[in-house]
Amino acid sequence: MRLSTHPTLDRFDAVPAASYRPGHGAVRAWLYLLAVLVVAMVAVGGATRLTGSGLSITEWRPVTGVVPPLDAADWAVEFDKYRDTPQYRILNQGIGLDGFKTLYWWEWGHRLLGRIVGLVFFLPFAWFWARGMLGRRLLTGLLGLGLLGGLQGAIGWIMVASGLQPGMTAVAPLKLALHLTTASLILAGLVWLAAGTRARALAPAPEPVRVVACLLPALVLVQIWLGGLVAGSKAGLLYNTWPDMDGVLVPPARVLFDKVPFIENFIDNLALVQFNHRLFAYLVVVVAIAHAIQAARTASGSAAAGRAMGVAALATAQMGLGIATLLLHVPLWAGLAHQVFAMAVLIMATVHARLSRGVPAAAAPTGAEVPIGLEALAGRGA
Repeated sequence: MRLSTHPTLDRFDAVPAASYRPGHGAVRAWLYLLAVLVVAMVAVGGATRLTGSGLSITEWRPVTGVVPPLDAADWAVEFDKYRDTPQYRILNQGIGLDGFKTLYWWEWGHRLLGRIVGLVFFLPFAWFWARGMLGRRLLTGLLGLGLLGGLQGAIGWIMVASGLQPGMTAVAPLKLALHLTTASLILAGLVWLAAGTRARALAPAPEPVRVVACLLPALVLVQIWLGGLVAGSKAGLLYNTWPDMDGVLVPPARVLFDKVPFIENFIDNLALVQFNHRLFAYLVVVVAIAHAIQAARTASGSAAAGRAMGVAALATAQMGLGIATLLLHVPLWAGLAHQVFAMAVLIMATVHARLSRGVPAAAAPTGAEVPIGLEALAGRGA
């Protein structure tokens, strides 16, 4: 009698095996490394915004811009360019060279990190592709993310350029929200592809669980978009009470819709911008908790139930952190923590959605398979 050396699959997760690709562990590690770099990019971008540094570099030089000012003459040239911006004339007039350098290094670091992300994506991608380690679906997804990454660089410059227009002291909120949401889409795409490269088989969750699981990342992305509008318009510096806003739970219509045309209220009316962000946070948390209860009832004891509980816990914690950030009048540390923790919620929701669809991977090769990737933290069988 022959005894199999393959690890036994969990009874909730076992499905027939498909083809195993021996390079998927390396591909998965690379994708999660990229995801970590994107989260770092979001964090540095948040610090750049909160410190008012985003307009300190007034030109888009994708190649030569990697070299910072190297001597006093170079710094004088860059400082002169900044002193010609509306932000300097309106907000920062009189700032010294040392103060400018602080602003400059934040923005330069943000742009440098973007270039590093690009290199870490394209160089290994070319190597994996050349060695035939990328399946058709994975290759298609990666090509799409590569194009989206290039577009993100252009969106970033369009955003900065909006803040250099006459009378502007910061970037346009709508463009900042687009920039943040595009970064979040890239992050979700990386995590989705990485979670799908696991070697062990995983059965799909029951259909009701699967449907809501796939809805949750979309809801989180919408909430990130609304959060970008709050950040870009600095709406978080108003109505710093909770659960009320200026003493009422729902501001009157004359406050929420005082702009003409009507559609502009959703972008430029700070009361409505913050109110929408609050309401959608409640929606995300309610859906996440209801989904965790649904999964516990229909897939009790499974990995899907554990992951659903994780999404609900993170979403609830993120709402609490957002409330604390508001009550504290958005200090730098709280604003950054709130933005980065939103990425954690998105990652967990995306892993849960992807694994809930099932993964038709083969049994692991001979020897123990050490889990690589965030899906190993998302629950049993991940």
